[in-house]
Amino acid sequence: MRITRVELTHIRLPLLIPFETSLVRTTEREIILVRLEDGEGGEGWGECVAEERPLYSEEWTETAWPALEQILAPMIVRADVDAPESVRSLFAPIRGNRMAKAAIESAVWDLAARRQSLPLWRLLGGTHREIPCGVSIGLKGSNEELLRVIEREVTAGYQRIKIKIKPGRDVDLIEAVRSRYPNLPLMADANSAYTLNDLPLLKQLDDYDLMMIEQPLAHDDIADHARLQEEIGTPICLDESIRSAADARHAIELGACRIINIKMGRVGGHAEARSIETLARTRGVQVWCGGMLEAGIGRAHNIALSTLPGFTLPGDVSASARYWDEDIIEPAVTVSATGTIVPPSGPGIGFDVKRERIAKLAVRTVAIQ
Repeated sequence: MRITRVELTHIRLPLLIPFETSLVRTTEREIILVRLEDGEGGEGWGECVAEERPLYSEEWTETAWPALEQILAPMIVRADVDAPESVRSLFAPIRGNRMAKAAIESAVWDLAARRQSLPLWRLLGGTHREIPCGVSIGLKGSNEELLRVIEREVTAGYQRIKIKIKPGRDVDLIEAVRSRYPNLPLMADANSAYTLNDLPLLKQLDDYDLMMIEQPLAHDDIADHARLQEEIGTPICLDESIRSAADARHAIELGACRIINIKMGRVGGHAEARSIETLARTRGVQVWCGGMLEAGIGRAHNIALSTLPGFTLPGDVSASARYWDEDIIEPAVTVSATGTIVPPSGPGIGFDVKRERIAKLAVRTVAIQ
């Protein structure tokens, strides 16, 4: 398979509702889209999930763009790609830049699936014919506002609710939710807002029957999470700390987590995500698919990833209409009344890309060939 052209498009896509975490309040997403051509009429699409500022990780939109334009895209158009798995080896000499790498690597997977007239999820080795969906809810102005949002999402059928917490907005939020919804599958996401000095507070969360607490300590830590997991009963889920299958192995061997959130962009692409899923499944560690406020192309890749056998917990793979007035794919992603998504049956990502919509949102475009 020969990649003859890479097209990068930077778009700005306003969120319907601002999304706030312990790190940042986001009102608009700056997204880099990747389109590949094979010279035979085939194409593949990927989406870079890097954020607008280097807060979640060192990567952000303005570092991902030159990494893609100047380094990764020229590498891929000079190479013969015998299989999408080989992109990981091709990009291995380039350190870091995992979100930029994943944008191209995922587009190669889409292209390969289209060339074989297969749904991407089948090419990846997916087995789930229906995936369970949860939602992530950002920090709100009051507990009552949060409860109103939860009521809406529960009514919509979502199977799990994740709420963001931070120091000063933690136990009171969880207490309010548990008082209203004693049996709701509930998790808390701290986005690395705490330290071991907060152990007494984190121990309090054991009283609320949480599915997990996600990334409570430093974004690059494994050792302190292992110490924390020894002290609390609530399962720890690692997110930012897991950037590779090697990180996942270290975390599991140290007992730093019982659950792993796999984000394809964070780990560098589908191939690495599959390696983590396989490792976790063989070690008895549950995994689920996290979200990065993706537009439709990234969301379609998350759907495909979530069909792998180890993804048994509801992921942050929700409907397009929760985030966008109009998505960049059609049909838009929808969730059933019972909180599930059926993977598409069409080739590749299984959705049509709305080129005119992308052109209207575009800030800059460049082609490498």
